[in-house]
Parts: sequence; structure tokens; C-alpha cells
Amino acid sequence: MSANYKLSASKRDRAGKGASRALRRAQLVPAVIYGDKKSPELVTVTFRDASMLYNTGSMMSNLIDLDVDGKVERVIPRDVQLDPVRDFVMHIDFLRLGKGATVAVNVPVHFINEEESEGLKRGGVINVVRHEVELNCPADSIPESLEIDLTGTDIGDSIHISAIKLGKGVTPVISDRDFTVATIAAPAGLTSAEDEAAEEGEEAAADATPEAEEGGEG
Repeated sequence: MSANYKLSASKRDRAGKGASRALRRAQLVPAVIYGDKKSPELVTVTFRDASMLYNTGSMMSNLIDLDVDGKVERVIPRDVQLDPVRDFVMHIDFLRLGKGATVAVNVPVHFINEEESEGLKRGGVINVVRHEVELNCPADSIPESLEIDLTGTDIGDSIHISAIKLGKGVTPVISDRDFTVATIAAPAGLTSAEDEAAEEGEEAAADATPEAEEGGEG
């Protein structure tokens, strides 16, 4: 389950481009809190805190206890605007999460027991079709990652979402098909060797056929 981050924020009174530029010059990042059938609230967070949160790499799937001038709001980032040139955080949208809320988040995929995969032992490689899977999760139980157990997998095997253990109340956003998350693929060299062996076997069989026929006639 994802940990709750703690972040401090302050209310702001003004919106607009001019006010936002002034905040950024003061090393503050403008943000807004919305949702849970409440009015949007304009806030700021420090540039340092916003950068640290963004650099975790999992900002969009972590709950945050946002302390706004002493009042704590449980939120999750829903949109982050970055400077197109310098790639720093310019604005954040936070979604309020009320009691019993469900939220759609992208959860990264991790692989375990690679040493127990026959296909990988033979030189196969993991072909990751989806590095993240979008899931509907209760806000209180967002998984940090999805673990795919590679024990017993072989070259040519596919791992579908149905084979991955999900937490209670967690469901894939894509629900109309059992989609592929990863496959065990053969490396080019191994594929060529197998093809050559198959071709040699076919040639040997073809060469042996006339001899068998001649022997039968004799």
C-alpha cells in the first residue's frame, strides 16, 4: 500500500497568470484543491517540496496529507504542469478524497523470482507490454506496485492481468478483456538456432524419403 506523504501548503487569495508568476519568483508553486463536492481552494506549496514530491517518480499515485494552514486535507495529485524548457513544477491540481473514495491510478509493474523462470534461464527476455497498469483502487489501499511472479514461465508465455494478484476492492480500469502485461520472448540468436535446427530436421527427413521408397521397391 502506498504511503501517505505529508506536505504543507498555504492559502492564496489571487489567481491568474500575473499572480502565479509572482509566486514562482518567490519560490512558491501555485496549486488548487478540488473535489469531494466542495468549492475549489487556491493554495501554494514551496518549490522545494513540490520538486521533491515530483522527483519520487510516483507522485500521481500517492496519497498526500496536505496541511493547509493547520487544516489537513487528504488529497492525490491529478495534474502537474511543468515548465516546457527547464522541466520544473509550475502548477499542481490536487483532488480531495472523502471517506470511502475510489480513485483511478497508474501502478507500476515489478517482476519477482526471475531466477525461477525456465525461459529466462534459456536466454529469454522479459518483454514488458505495460510498465504501468491503471487500476480503480479504494483511496486507503492503493498498491505501491503490482508483482508478477515469473516462477515456471517459459519462452513464448504471456502474463495476463488475470494472473496478477490484486488487493481487495482493486480492479483494472480496462475491464472488457484479459489484457497482456508481459511476455517471455526468445532472443534473436536463440530463435535463429531453433529455426536452423528445424530446417535441418526437415532436410534430413526429405533426404531420407526417397531411400525408404527405393528400399520398399526392392
